Amino acid sequence: MLNGGAMSRGDGNEEETKPHVILNRTHHLNASPSRSFLKLELELNAHLRGLRFGEPVRYVYNPLEYAWETHRCYVDKYCNPGQRFLFLGMNPGPFGMAQTGVPFGEVKSVVDWLKITGTVGRPEDEHPKRRISGLSCTQSEVSGARFWGFFRKLCGEPAVFFRHCFVHNLCPLIFMSSSGKNLTPPELNVHERDQLLRLCDIALCQIVEALGVSMVIGVGRVAEQRARRAFSAAGMDVRVEGIMHPSPRNPQANKGWEAVARAKLEQLGILSLLSNDTCPESSQTQGTL
Repeated sequence: MLNGGAMSRGDGNEEETKPHVILNRTHHLNASPSRSFLKLELELNAHLRGLRFGEPVRYVYNPLEYAWETHRCYVDKYCNPGQRFLFLGMNPGPFGMAQTGVPFGEVKSVVDWLKITGTVGRPEDEHPKRRISGLSCTQSEVSGARFWGFFRKLCGEPAVFFRHCFVHNLCPLIFMSSSGKNLTPPELNVHERDQLLRLCDIALCQIVEALGVSMVIGVGRVAEQRARRAFSAAGMDVRVEGIMHPSPRNPQANKGWEAVARAKLEQLGILSLLSNDTCPESSQTQGTL
């Protein structure tokens, strides 16, 4: 069982977790967006604790458990009514959301621009080379620095971005091999990956429904394709688009990711909504659970 953010690896004697579990279809009509969002994440967490992962996975961290305080700060501040566009990442990076609880959560951007506060705990089972130091982490995550840095230049203030947009990861778990190598969901055992992503797909559909999102923008092709698959399976009519992932592993992103992202947002008709011109302060309801 996952305890304090660490999820057990499977061995041959454990009972197989069946993939037929369906998340509760709770009704959030009278709840604030942030409250609905957090409840759906807690429901997903409850189901993810039942999963087991074998090789090549040795360590599994869940920042929605040990970094819940900072994650909740992010959601309470920025998950607001009227956000039609959802930027969707795949899963946390080791020096981003794994440290801060915020999607693409490079520490400087999270602290200096998003003004996220709170205490970050630690997973029970940590890789010695992948310790969690929370908001005091000194290593920058390039993807997160590029992502939030671009929107900081474009919008000026977070309220401008979050007036229409929100950012979320499909899967909240980060996976590592025994060497400490970061493993993406496509690198997992096929059966275990399918169990994991089926639950994450259902949660995504519920989140999009609860927030009233009209367009999901996958950050990277994997997230884009997964969103299309999730909505198709659920029979939901949600527009899905994609932008290039800002990862330094992507040679094209290293040649000028901001220009590519700007052109794509202009094509989608979103760029003009993200001007740093004066705008009303966003309503930031501080929901509680």
